[in-house]
Amino acid sequence: MKLTLKAMPRGRTQLTDSPFKMRYELNRTYLMSLTELNLLRNYYIEAGLWSYSGSGGTTPGITTCEGQPEGWHWGWEAVTSELRGHFLGHWLSAAAMIIVQSDDVRVKVKADYIINELSRCQQANGGEWLGPFPESYLTRIAAGKWVWAPQYTLHKLLMGLFDMYALSGNEQALEVMTRFADWFFRWTGSFTAEQLDDLMDFETGGMLEVWADLYAVTKNPQYKELMLRYDRKRFFDPLLSGQDMLTNKHANTQIPEILGAARVWEVVGDSRWRGIVEAFWQSAVEQRQCYCTGGISCGEIWTPPGKLSGRLGSAQEHCSTYNMMRLAHILFQWTGDFRYADFWERNLYNGILAQQHPQTGMISYFLDMGAGSKKTWGLPTEHFWCCHGTLLQAQASYDLSIFFEDQEGLIVSQYIPATLRWSFADVLITIELTQESQAGLAPLQKFSLKGLNAIQNVHVPPIPEQRPDCYVYGLQISCEEETAFTVKLRVPWWVKGEPIITVNGELEHSIVHKPGVIEITRAWYSDVIRIVFNKALTTVGLPDRPDMVAFMDGPLVLAGLVDEERQLIGSLESLDSILTPHNERHHSWWNAASYRTVNQERGMRFIPVNEVVDEAYTIYFPIRSK
Repeated sequence: MKLTLKAMPRGRTQLTDSPFKMRYELNRTYLMSLTELNLLRNYYIEAGLWSYSGSGGTTPGITTCEGQPEGWHWGWEAVTSELRGHFLGHWLSAAAMIIVQSDDVRVKVKADYIINELSRCQQANGGEWLGPFPESYLTRIAAGKWVWAPQYTLHKLLMGLFDMYALSGNEQALEVMTRFADWFFRWTGSFTAEQLDDLMDFETGGMLEVWADLYAVTKNPQYKELMLRYDRKRFFDPLLSGQDMLTNKHANTQIPEILGAARVWEVVGDSRWRGIVEAFWQSAVEQRQCYCTGGISCGEIWTPPGKLSGRLGSAQEHCSTYNMMRLAHILFQWTGDFRYADFWERNLYNGILAQQHPQTGMISYFLDMGAGSKKTWGLPTEHFWCCHGTLLQAQASYDLSIFFEDQEGLIVSQYIPATLRWSFADVLITIELTQESQAGLAPLQKFSLKGLNAIQNVHVPPIPEQRPDCYVYGLQISCEEETAFTVKLRVPWWVKGEPIITVNGELEHSIVHKPGVIEITRAWYSDVIRIVFNKALTTVGLPDRPDMVAFMDGPLVLAGLVDEERQLIGSLESLDSILTPHNERHHSWWNAASYRTVNQERGMRFIPVNEVVDEAYTIYFPIRSK
């Protein structure tokens, strides 16, 4: 189907030095630290290609065993877990994203080896089945017996196989996927539509999406039929009619099903599927409303519309955040509406970045919103929660939402430092997006060589006396020959006043202001756009408790470092009666959003929630005027 705008093909955008690149590299380091044997163990066991009893396990008289399984994957990946094997699919998907961005030979060799070993497991299983558990798991759910989400796990594997084919060009991955799809075609063919709906009451993950992807690349009508069998009418039809199908339901069961509906619309063009997606967004976001961070779930389930104050613990599950960002990305391409890009950005700064440990790279399953919350971090080989898997994908996905294109030219959606190799009107163009960390703020920025030069060299531009209240970006445009096109710059929702835009150091008079975007149309050759977004300290109340507010500094949610609920005294019309900048600079960088309270009985510090590591924190505060 025709889209309003398109994301740049993967591999055209390269991250450059910034905190985002550091998080990406931290993620890649962790991905490569996991061994092939540990990743494949459950698949080997099911295929009969590996077993373990310990060196003394069958030897009478020996009471200790050497070579105990230290370093094995435990938690949800343990050989005793019914969800075992899910993580490998996430790993393959993230590996494919890294390969297409960086041409990392080490990652590709490792991922290709794993695909070959999965093919070996499939052949050992008879040529089609490729589960990390027996086929009987699906027989049991067909009989209405409980098993922990086997189709969810198998979707992750199928997703990883498809991404390895689509992004890294591994043909064997597609062959393995199609053989496994043939098994599913036969299995689902034995059920009525009602029985299939019963099967999908067991969390199914994104099966609809992978079958749509498979049909899109093969055009095999068998896979189209398989895709349509996963039409969950029991959920989709009432949603289309305007019923609330979400309240108190498992959020990340339903979001992947909607991602599947979106992909089906793109593949077959039936307007019903687009209607399903639009009805879902209306119910999930517009009517229900979000936490200040952009999160949409509590305890993994949907909150009632507009009722968040009683559900602040175990909030914002990472999987739901990642998948809602994926949905926003899709809707942005469909519509060109920059509100979806704003949603994506809010969840990036206050979800994806807030739920990855800045030193270990590990995941916090939830981001609690209640008083005195603490983040609970996973460990590299001991937990493997579902969010452990989406962590790998999220941290490998920054490149996808920075630049877009339409018939008129270039769209800059997210201000993440990167370089783009692009072609417009058959002219090769290089775009470099940078962020100034001295004249403006750069969230998460700590030490950098540029910052070191700024404090040591006297011939560079002077550093502002006080912490700037703005973000400053540069966009270098280099064309092989002069080319006319439009550059569209998203203006984030949090910008205070009019952005300041210059081209080659001069105010640009061809600017067109539209809701959420600035457009500049001219002939480009070797030009630099400078973008200044002023920001402000603001508050966001709970929909059902407007007296309970969270503080935001531009796009960043602030966390008060306190282990209890504490009432603050001051005026919401004059926030400097409550907060003042604190410790605003250290060495060669600005602390982007550090504050302390004023005029309170007891003092408190505030920092961005994405900088909280092990501290107790509180996000929402009751406010009382003097």
